[in-house]
Amino acid sequence: MTDSAMTINQLSQQTPFTTKDGSTIRSILDQTNAPVQNQSLAEATIPIGQPTQRHYHKVSEEFYFILEGHGTMEIDGETREVSPGDAILIPPSAWHQITATQTLRLLCCCAPPYSHEDTFFS
Repeated sequence: MTDSAMTINQLSQQTPFTTKDGSTIRSILDQTNAPVQNQSLAEATIPIGQPTQRHYHKVSEEFYFILEGHGTMEIDGETREVSPGDAILIPPSAWHQITATQTLRLLCCCAPPYSHEDTFFS
């Protein structure tokens, strides 16, 4: 019998942590819990009335996919309402911030994988 190359991580078994921007994250697949090379996937929760700290990533392109709640997304000075089912592209070096008008739960995908070292604030 050989070892399987398949990696499956259960969201409920991932330990939450707070990122530099202030959101609570559970890494689903990243370099800390899987043999990830080119991207990362995490679930973020942002409490009602709370914004993330405005920031950018020099290298990573990021996607947000809204699962629950409502909020406002600001990218490089443009603001739009977001709700479940919305997919948001955040290009590298784009300043961004999301604010929860209802508690938000979203998926975050970064390529290359998210790192604290690639997160910058004003």
